[in-house]
Amino acid sequence: MLRAAAAAGIGLATGALAVLAAQRHAIDSLRTRTGHLEQVAHDQRHINLANQQHLHWELLSKAIDSPELAEVLDIFEVPTSPQKRRQYLFANALYTNALFYYRIGNISRDELFGYVRGLLQNPVVREYWYATQGQRATLAEGSDEAEIGKMIDDLLHQLEDADSDEWWVVGEPPS
Repeated sequence: MLRAAAAAGIGLATGALAVLAAQRHAIDSLRTRTGHLEQVAHDQRHINLANQQHLHWELLSKAIDSPELAEVLDIFEVPTSPQKRRQYLFANALYTNALFYYRIGNISRDELFGYVRGLLQNPVVREYWYATQGQRATLAEGSDEAEIGKMIDDLLHQLEDADSDEWWVVGEPPS
């Protein structure tokens, strides 16, 4: 009787181990599948961003080439001439391109900061930035673009307050 009980116990333990091994295999398979799906979602987000960036550039290009179409995008704080509007639209294209590169991970936040610091040396880009502050005020609090906008606002104020002509050292890159 003891042998039968011991055999039954060993059989029960073996069965439990087999079930645990099968469950472990199922969990590992699910983790692998979840990791794959997360990568696919990440890649799809990059594809969507690239498609949006391409569409944005096409629309801006049409507006830059056509004063009539550019009037549709004239939502700046101050009235602008057709020439200034085209310059602002191009400044927007430069900014959104850099923002896109940051979002997909091609440049770091520090690199974006340095690039924008260089862009802000151009008076037209500075005018554009001020002319679009109302648009940035409508961005969702805490969104990537709102945070980047605040970073650039701070940088612009630091550049304007700087006593040095060495603009490339002005401002602290974000942490």
